[in-house]
Amino acid sequence: MTIWSKVTRFLVISLAVTLAACVSPTSPQKTGSGRYEMANDSPLLEPIDLSIVQPVIPEPVNRTLAGNKSPYTVNGETYYVMDSEAGYEETGTASWYGRKFHGHLTSNGEIYDMFTLTAAHKSLPIPSFLEVTNLDNGKSVVVRVNDRGPFHDERIVDLSYAAAATLDYAANGTARVRVKSLLPESFEPVSQPGSGQNRVLTDNSVSSEVQEEVLLERNLIEQDAGEDFLQVGAFSNIESARQILAKVREYTLIPVFIRSDADESTGTFLHRVRLGPVNETIDLQALIRIFVEAGLGSPFRVRQ
Repeated sequence: MTIWSKVTRFLVISLAVTLAACVSPTSPQKTGSGRYEMANDSPLLEPIDLSIVQPVIPEPVNRTLAGNKSPYTVNGETYYVMDSEAGYEETGTASWYGRKFHGHLTSNGEIYDMFTLTAAHKSLPIPSFLEVTNLDNGKSVVVRVNDRGPFHDERIVDLSYAAAATLDYAANGTARVRVKSLLPESFEPVSQPGSGQNRVLTDNSVSSEVQEEVLLERNLIEQDAGEDFLQVGAFSNIESARQILAKVREYTLIPVFIRSDADESTGTFLHRVRLGPVNETIDLQALIRIFVEAGLGSPFRVRQ
């Protein structure tokens, strides 16, 4: 399939999805403004086939400051990141997060996917691995920690929707759990849904530019502010940014623009090529694939 046929297909799909969203009586409630398009997390359970959910296999990782700033403050509370996850074990309440956060940046710059086995934790190093056991039914799952939260005193971990469904508490919202850290060198695989293995990205793959965007993103999350955009690239040279802008406009009808920000310490500018704002009616993954195949870099979602 040629790039142009893919673009045409994407535009047709986007239009169909947009029209469907306008008439669907079961569409999630929208905020109209603020950090997320949805006022609340999805009240309806998403269809999920647990047999195809990829298990998480703990592997050695290289950690950076991405997601590991310590201390950090949220809602007036200060939290400290552990030096090591070794020996960590705790019993308490687990919650889960889903559609409202799906496709947004996690604390280390990855994109949250509610259909993978991940978790948010207030103080474990990122990334790290946990075995989570539902104390009411004995079911267990291994998850990869790549986000911060839940910022509620009574909860100790926030699991992805897929992980909560695996532990059979997605319909209840919360569950009594035991969480135990897993070190890659001592991990022994157990039976989990699906087959194969999640690709474990090390934080070395997160560029300094992405880390900067993540910090801005997390601040906007805390303030419940801003809108979603797709960033295609960032350039110190305005002409380079204009060239990419022109190319991006060949592949989408979504507004594309350059945001230029000054670095007061150096007197230079960083010119970011972005498109949007975007929302849930746009298939961002399909659009990102088109840009990647066109040689336009690796776009990622940001807030402004």
